[in-house]
Amino acid sequence: MAPTKDALSGRPQEKSVTIMSNHLAPSRPSSYDKKVALVLQGGGALGSYQAGVYQALAESEYSPDWVAGISIGAINAAIIAGNSPEDRVPRLRTFWEGITAPSAHWVALDCWPLDIWQRNASAFHTLSLGQPGFFRPRLPVEWNPLSPPLSYYDTHDLRATLLRLVDFDLINRERDVRLSVGAVNVRTSRLVYFDSAEIIIRPEHVMASAALPPGFPPVEIDGEHYWDGGLVSNTPLQYVLDYYPRSSRLTFQVDLFSGHGQLPRNLENVNERISDVRYASRTRLNTDAFEQKHAVRFAINELEKLLPEDIKKTDQARRLHEYGCVTEMDIVQLIYRPMSPLGAAKDYEFGRGTMTSRWSQGRADATVTLAAAPWLDPKPPEVGVRVFDVVHDMLTGERSGRVSSEPPDGSGFAGQYERVAKEG
Repeated sequence: MAPTKDALSGRPQEKSVTIMSNHLAPSRPSSYDKKVALVLQGGGALGSYQAGVYQALAESEYSPDWVAGISIGAINAAIIAGNSPEDRVPRLRTFWEGITAPSAHWVALDCWPLDIWQRNASAFHTLSLGQPGFFRPRLPVEWNPLSPPLSYYDTHDLRATLLRLVDFDLINRERDVRLSVGAVNVRTSRLVYFDSAEIIIRPEHVMASAALPPGFPPVEIDGEHYWDGGLVSNTPLQYVLDYYPRSSRLTFQVDLFSGHGQLPRNLENVNERISDVRYASRTRLNTDAFEQKHAVRFAINELEKLLPEDIKKTDQARRLHEYGCVTEMDIVQLIYRPMSPLGAAKDYEFGRGTMTSRWSQGRADATVTLAAAPWLDPKPPEVGVRVFDVVHDMLTGERSGRVSSEPPDGSGFAGQYERVAKEG
């Protein structure tokens, strides 16, 4: 099988990647008419995985009409919402290639321990010099003891990048894709969402969502100051699912920290695993809470059908009706799962090689998930919400049916996923 070159990294890729991107891209039946949302978690340098996921969605019939993000997810979301469909992936690529430019010509060191050394060198570069078009260290003259800065880095470069890559008039005027970004009010500690369906979105709203202290400064918006929304919740899933009035949706939830991981073998692994546990556990709590809450809503709706007409007219029944819901939610989880530990600096290791690898893995995971399309399976009538993690099912073999049913020659979805993951 002749290798081809990956469009993003230029590295040789097996032909199966091309097959997965085109041949297996499913058609969307007209009977499945749910709107599509894309929610993007925060995670710094890990965010190129989300760009790969979006590329696969853009190549399918499941392009989102609502994109919500926090931190780096907010930046990716703004680039998606703030461009015409044909420009979204190229603009994402421009952003990620721009901020990883310092290591663009580094020779890939794929063997241990040279790969670890290279990742550490990239992380050290970020800490000492920042990333172009994103943030830079404060100058010595800025450390005035009478008026000290509130962060180690300056993010004015990010504002210029957003103005160059995002058409905010398109977000606010055309509203082809709704944009929501989460930030924390420094004074009140309340998590708020800046939503293009409700307000005019400016670069400051996106910068506020990505203002992680003490690295980045708070961003002032209309007299209030805001920090990174990940301080309270690192994923905007709950906001999208609970927004009223609700509508039935297929929501792609893209997380950058995996709940499942290996037992740490050293302190470096411990620090990495702490980040995974901290952020992944919050996501699971949000998803589990929504499943339970929506199940209650759905049960109320089903119960209401059984009530006699005279009881339906009572005040108690009317109050109960307000908590019911007939919407059906399908949640598809796409989680960045690196093949080996990457260290505690993985969320600020902006190396070009790791960026392209994460992008390729995101695209592969999303392509496999779209090919499986478990949301098209028949739904039990009493179920109002379903959660799918196709890649987890394929890697563990936990799910029965067509998703995990594999030909013995390894030519099915799981076999293709394993090959693509190794290539990525």
